[in-house]
Amino acid sequence: MKDIADLLRHHPFAEGLDEDTLSLIAGCAKNVVLQPGDYLHREGAAADSFYLVRHGAVALETFVPGRGSFTFLTVKSGEILGADWLIPPYRSSFDARAIELTRAIAFDGKCLRGKCEADPRVGYEMMKRFIPPLVKRLQSARMQALGMYDAANA
Repeated sequence: MKDIADLLRHHPFAEGLDEDTLSLIAGCAKNVVLQPGDYLHREGAAADSFYLVRHGAVALETFVPGRGSFTFLTVKSGEILGADWLIPPYRSSFDARAIELTRAIAFDGKCLRGKCEADPRVGYEMMKRFIPPLVKRLQSARMQALGMYDAANA
């Protein structure tokens, strides 16, 4: 049976991470299995964790008045889920729901924030891994919004 550090080593998030840092952050992590329909985050609730999806898929959803729940992104194997643990007041800005059997590494955000505060090098390593996918998602959202704007004016 693999330990959490072994699972972490095989996720793209940990690529290039030195063994000391990997061992340090693994102390804040646990392996989780989610069934379809299980929620990882609820919009407005405390954001005290983030996930590295190993296998499966998670829908990111928000409530749209008059329409109900709306899926705006699907996070899949090899991706990061949840950055609200980084930003005060640490509240989830969306729902996250497993849409198929999902295996993930779950990190305790408070534990990891403490380790990042205690060692800025660890904090920098975490930021290097969080910022690129967030920027990519923002760019994708911008392109989607431009497409909707173009369609509305056609």
